[in-house]
Amino acid sequence: MANQLVEVADDKGNLVGKQSIESSMSYQDLNAMINLWGEGEKLQLEKDKLAVRKYFLDHVNQNTVFFHSLKERLDYLVENEYYEEEILNQYSFEFIEQLEKLAYSKKFRFEAFMGAYKFYTGYALKTFDGTRYLERFEDRVVMVALTLAAGDEAMAINLVEEIISGRFQPATPTFLNCGKKQRGEFVSCFLLRIEDNMESIARGINSALQLSKRGGGVALSLSNVREYGAPIKKIEGQSSGIIPVMKLLEDSFSYANQLGARQGAGAVYLNAHHPDIMRFLDTKRENADEKIRIKTLSIGVVVPDITLELAKNGEDMYLFSPYDVEKVYGVPFGDISVTEKYAEMVDDPRIRKSKIKARELFERIAELQFESGYPYVMYEDTVNKANPIQGRINMSNLCSEILQVNTPTTYNQDLSYDEIGKDISCNLGSMNIALAMDGGNIGLTIETAIRALTAVSDMSNIESVRSISDGNHKSHAIGLGQMNLHGYLAREKVHYGSEESIDFTNMYFYTVVYHALKASNKIAIERGSYFHNFENSQYASGEYFNKYIDQAWAPTTEKTKELFAKANVAIPTQADWTELKASVMKHGIYNQNLQAVPPTGSISYINNSTSSIHPIASRIEVRKEGKLGRVYYPAPFLSEETWEYYEDAYEVGPEKIIDVYAAATQHVDQGLSLTLFFKDTATTRDVNKAQIYAWKKGIKTIYYIRIRQAALEGTEVENCVSCML
Repeated sequence: MANQLVEVADDKGNLVGKQSIESSMSYQDLNAMINLWGEGEKLQLEKDKLAVRKYFLDHVNQNTVFFHSLKERLDYLVENEYYEEEILNQYSFEFIEQLEKLAYSKKFRFEAFMGAYKFYTGYALKTFDGTRYLERFEDRVVMVALTLAAGDEAMAINLVEEIISGRFQPATPTFLNCGKKQRGEFVSCFLLRIEDNMESIARGINSALQLSKRGGGVALSLSNVREYGAPIKKIEGQSSGIIPVMKLLEDSFSYANQLGARQGAGAVYLNAHHPDIMRFLDTKRENADEKIRIKTLSIGVVVPDITLELAKNGEDMYLFSPYDVEKVYGVPFGDISVTEKYAEMVDDPRIRKSKIKARELFERIAELQFESGYPYVMYEDTVNKANPIQGRINMSNLCSEILQVNTPTTYNQDLSYDEIGKDISCNLGSMNIALAMDGGNIGLTIETAIRALTAVSDMSNIESVRSISDGNHKSHAIGLGQMNLHGYLAREKVHYGSEESIDFTNMYFYTVVYHALKASNKIAIERGSYFHNFENSQYASGEYFNKYIDQAWAPTTEKTKELFAKANVAIPTQADWTELKASVMKHGIYNQNLQAVPPTGSISYINNSTSSIHPIASRIEVRKEGKLGRVYYPAPFLSEETWEYYEDAYEVGPEKIIDVYAAATQHVDQGLSLTLFFKDTATTRDVNKAQIYAWKKGIKTIYYIRIRQAALEGTEVENCVSCML
């Protein structure tokens, strides 16, 4: 079939020659052929390479603006306000020319049609009318490097090396916007807390609008807002509760639609012991009354340990008025450990309370997850026990991997700031595990990634939301993620969820955290500064390092030893950790938070990776891409030899996925976006059992729940639009 020729005629019907069937097919048709078995029951994965080639011949090359030289191109892009002149002016033209040559010398090629398609539709700079391309992949990489390096030539070279090789990939907002004159922020998403007063609610809605229009997803905590029927100025029954606030936020995100490119994206989190918790969950029911139904806003539940214990024992659970709790304790409800104060609050007559069956709450959560995939779940006490930073974590973000301390903002009567609190912005990027292991110098890859993400934090200054701006400048928090775990395991003939896979995951993330802390310590030494309140952290006390110094961490399987030896990746020793501990205690670290593992979506396709660290949903993924229709994406390294190692997530099952995530979680200071997959035979009881198992294994958050029926029908649960896209 591959060599079969057909006659070709011109538009008048005259024969002009012959060509292969592949060259006469469209790139869409060639891409679709990978989903069909060829002769001898063989995969036709080579057709995807042909689809990439055809895409360039028939579309990209035909629609790319041609320039005679780099100087002509840069002059044109600056003069017509496509590129930021200030960024280019930090370097000599000779250096930029050298960097461009370096990028093109790597002979980058898209491994999959989906990657090429995603890059040119979503990332490459286009003319203002959107009809022609002004960049190729190498040009985008160079502009990202020049922007983030901020005049540091050595860093710019390292960034080009790491990004063009695929070892490190900045998140979409960074990769999309760097160097462009007309752009959004480099930041992926934001987290805001709302206090129990109208000033904070109004400011929260305005902040959500400001952040959404700049291209970021926004999550808000509603745990502090008084419940439905609570008093206002001592008049009973006046509060409307949290549902109207959710409605206002949903409308705000729909309005701030990022220049029409996509709707704004928001999420709200609520503590399980808030009196409005059942009404909160009912907003996502398919048959909910339109007055309360929430269609586009994502929801998450903050679950303390006591809630699970009460459910385990079949007991009632008390719900506490945030209004009364704040009056009694002098701090907002979200800053209270419900587990620690539960019995005390139950016995306190000053705090109004109601009760429900604890198991009924978890049954409702499971029912909703069957219907919609929501709510997300955050295990509050697990998160805070693992938190090395002073303060309390009481919420997460749109993709449930950001876990940072926040503090309240208070206002004067004229609505000016009394005290600016600390809210959160997410500066993300991910490493390709397979290529990082292949790279030969994983320490340099991680250091370059940490420096790139730190640059994103340094360059972010959203003055319209002071709590976000101040929080970012104080914390320098970043989130280094990972992707392509399943791809790497399959390539190396390791089954996802096996003992070897868990062992490798453990040792890989153990190695990453060492180098990430070492890089942040190095930046702190260079700059002579560290994150705000470092002195009260477990890093400063040295407590954080005990788990790495008090015991030896080493592979427990021969396969993992073999993989690290083959890659020539050194596993940090207790002596290495002892030396690092001393340096951190003396000089500090620059970044308050260092790791967070997001879902990853478009950047995974560009990078030819499996998404995040979860198993694939299908060996050949099918996506609907606008006017193009169905597009097929084969798992990286998929072949007849690796086919059996690509068992999909529904077959792997939730327990094995949780085991892999648990191995990684112990080395990640923030969270990991964990989706659980169930076969179509699953029941709500199975979902509850998996959630309990996750909690017992030390999992911090659960993102979506997916039931196989939805996948078979070709529908998808809506993905996180900020971190993964």
